[in-house]
Amino acid sequence: MNEIIKKKGITFGIITGVLSVLITTSIYIVDLSLMTKWWLGLSILAVYIIIGCVLLVKTKKDLGGYMSFKEGFTTYFISALIGIAISVIYNILLFNVIDPEAAIRLKELTLESTVQMLEKFGTPTSAIKETVDKMKDYNQFSTIEQLKGSIWSIVGSAIFGAILAAIFKKDKPVF
Repeated sequence: MNEIIKKKGITFGIITGVLSVLITTSIYIVDLSLMTKWWLGLSILAVYIIIGCVLLVKTKKDLGGYMSFKEGFTTYFISALIGIAISVIYNILLFNVIDPEAAIRLKELTLESTVQMLEKFGTPTSAIKETVDKMKDYNQFSTIEQLKGSIWSIVGSAIFGAILAAIFKKDKPVF
């Protein structure tokens, strides 16, 4: 594997993972209810999109202005795997070891937020009750659920990485 690809992927993966830890910690300290806000999730996603774009632009530059789809995808995927791993390990520790009460509180906040949203959309009371019952039985912060969630994050990152790699690729001229 090309050293530039490996180095950029690892470096940006660590940056993304540390950023995720800092964001989670900041929200944890400031106001746990922010984790239930859709606009914050979109804002964080936008930051990760920008980081992915910067990663591929810098990688292409370091590769002499040319980058194949495979090189772009590999760089992004290495970065995503490392970032997701750091984030998931931190979340498992935070919500299962350091402060399990925060997971309980966040689950309550998520329930409240979901009920408010469903009521706002005119969802029937019976459907709201059914949703609440399902949510009460589900522990999104358990180690197993965190690991399952990381699989979906990896799949989403692979799809997004393929899109970015296709956008930023520039093959060397044949002649």
